[in-house]
Amino acid sequence: MSIKDKYRVQSIKKEETKECLLYKHYAKRIPPISYAFGLYSKDLILKGVCTFGTPPIQMNNGHCIFNEGDIRQESESGFKVKTVELNRLCVEDNLEKNTLSFFVSSCLSMLPKPMCVVSFSDQNQNHHGYIYQATNWIYTGMGERGGKMVNFVMNGREYHGRGISEEQMKNTGYNYDSTKTLQENWILNGGEIIDLSEGKHRYLMFLGDKRTRKEMKNKLKYEIKSYPKGENDRYDSSYKPSVQATLF
Repeated sequence: MSIKDKYRVQSIKKEETKECLLYKHYAKRIPPISYAFGLYSKDLILKGVCTFGTPPIQMNNGHCIFNEGDIRQESESGFKVKTVELNRLCVEDNLEKNTLSFFVSSCLSMLPKPMCVVSFSDQNQNHHGYIYQATNWIYTGMGERGGKMVNFVMNGREYHGRGISEEQMKNTGYNYDSTKTLQENWILNGGEIIDLSEGKHRYLMFLGDKRTRKEMKNKLKYEIKSYPKGENDRYDSSYKPSVQATLF
């Protein structure tokens, strides 16, 4: 029996991802979710979830990804394309070979197009992004850290370190104590700081017709690099969600 005969992929409500993301995924928090998909076995048992949401703030509409200017989409801010981040991928242990690739590819095929998808593989967790390599994503090296080796997290959303400043916090309405550091102020306002001392591998996938995908690739700012290799660490993903089945 083929993988397609054993499993199906279905769009699901973001509420249905909560248990897996909070208790099964190593990050233990729910990111901003715009699209969510579930991997189901033949007997309709949930075997995995994959979510897509708002990317790091500087990547909205392809900012920091593409060069300026476009024949079909001239605008003051240059080339634009809807950009989302594959921000969580979590499946049961010991699934058949190629199941994860089938899941990710199916999710990508169900997203609106044209679209640019970015995802990061956390070297701090000793991850190299082998699933992205197996599904032919473009590797563009380590994500920029802008001199700040941390990400700022607030209400489940991650912000690149270079996008957070005293002025930005004040303009957004956060309380700011000038006697404390930027990171201290962020935490006092209910945020979280994530250390990125080892950085994250950055992968891109372009979705659309052949012409659009070629155009995005030609406009790409980043150098396309060879895939990184190394031994991956596995985290404990043995938690079994209490509610697994859904009705179709």
